Amino acid sequence: MKDNRNSFSNQVGFVLAAAGSAVGLGNIWRFPYLAAKDGGGVFLFIYLILAVTFGFTLLVSEIAIGRKSKQSTLTAYGTLHKPSGWIGVVASLVPFIILPYYCLIGGWVLKYFTAFITGGGNAAAEDGYFSGFITAYGAPIVFFFFFMTATAVVVYFGVEKGIERLSRILMPVLIVLVLGISVFALTVDGEDGRTGLEGFAVYVIPNFTGLSASDIFHVIVDAMGQLFYSISVAMGIMVTYGSYLKDDNNLIKSVNHIEIFDTLVAFLAGVMIIPAVYAFMGMEGMQNSGPGLMFIALPKVFARMGAAGSIVGAVFFIMVLLAALTSSMSVMEAVVSGLIDKFKWSRHKAVLIEYACAMILGIIVCLGYNVFYFEMPLPNGSVGQILDLFDYISNYVMMPVVAIGTCILVGWIIKPQAIIDEVTKNGETFGRKGMYVVMVKYIAPVMLTILLLGAFGVF
Repeated sequence: MKDNRNSFSNQVGFVLAAAGSAVGLGNIWRFPYLAAKDGGGVFLFIYLILAVTFGFTLLVSEIAIGRKSKQSTLTAYGTLHKPSGWIGVVASLVPFIILPYYCLIGGWVLKYFTAFITGGGNAAAEDGYFSGFITAYGAPIVFFFFFMTATAVVVYFGVEKGIERLSRILMPVLIVLVLGISVFALTVDGEDGRTGLEGFAVYVIPNFTGLSASDIFHVIVDAMGQLFYSISVAMGIMVTYGSYLKDDNNLIKSVNHIEIFDTLVAFLAGVMIIPAVYAFMGMEGMQNSGPGLMFIALPKVFARMGAAGSIVGAVFFIMVLLAALTSSMSVMEAVVSGLIDKFKWSRHKAVLIEYACAMILGIIVCLGYNVFYFEMPLPNGSVGQILDLFDYISNYVMMPVVAIGTCILVGWIIKPQAIIDEVTKNGETFGRKGMYVVMVKYIAPVMLTILLLGAFGVF
């Protein structure tokens, strides 16, 4: 099995696929609304610091674990240290839980793209459009089915012929679209004299005035949580992709490129959205939009742009759709690869079984807005239904647990030198090595524990 293992054709293919995984709804949907909620520049400043320290540490650790073990997440941890195999089991459950509802949200994006491309952008801006769609009985399942099937088809064709080939096409297109929409957002003139450039200033200039220590602490927690979404760590993806990275590829250079890609797109996602929303809705509207920023507030902004709004809206949602697909196929691959390595199944069998499981769970999540609707108070203070419950369990509980386990394994059991040796085995230089050791042994576990305690409502 090891001899016939899939791999990326070269380092460029690996970087584009890994960056494609990182550049998804976490960047384009979640990053802007958190930045808006947390004051723009303050959130951005803290996020960038965490990205080059905390994020770098987790990325290097997971990719190195994958390449060193030549196994996907389900079996990689146990290969390096048998008692730590539980980390791989939990890490593999994360993408299994995430995939159904991620593809459901991907279906929502597909719905909005369809609305804008067919001239229904103004209807999408009306109050109640989003809630009317997600609470319908049939339409959400249909759009989920198309998005889920597209994801499965890519993964079915394998790493090089499926994931890498599509990433090589979609990532350059995605970057061009992101840059184009970002430039446009800076040029808009909104209402009451507000402009996109003023919104950009709110986004990039930190303003700590009036913020208490508690406020800053919660911004730090939000930024840490966002890093999980942004760089695809603690969900099995980077370990799996690391296992496909050839031994003669420069691991640290690959990590640096992924960081640059991911951070650039996350930053530009804010540029695409925050200046325009600020220009048309003001600071209060921007900060109060929350998770509905992309599906509720932004269509209203496009509607106020006149004739250009329909075109901009269609381009925006095709860009989001491409980003969602590059991530969803990575999430599915993390599950499929584990099934192949653990049970020696063929890729085709593993894909079909995971596709069937995800379809069943996805339909249940779809029906969580009507047939199975309920409201459940969660330990972090929010109230949600099935999708929120899936998201809470996977992202707020299991992912910090996986990351803590990874730090303990690397920092105290196999020791950081094992990762350093893997990174530098071809004579490469390990930049930030000293910081990496301190982060993985001491700082990251403490930060992650705080994040986990916050999920249980301790803070």
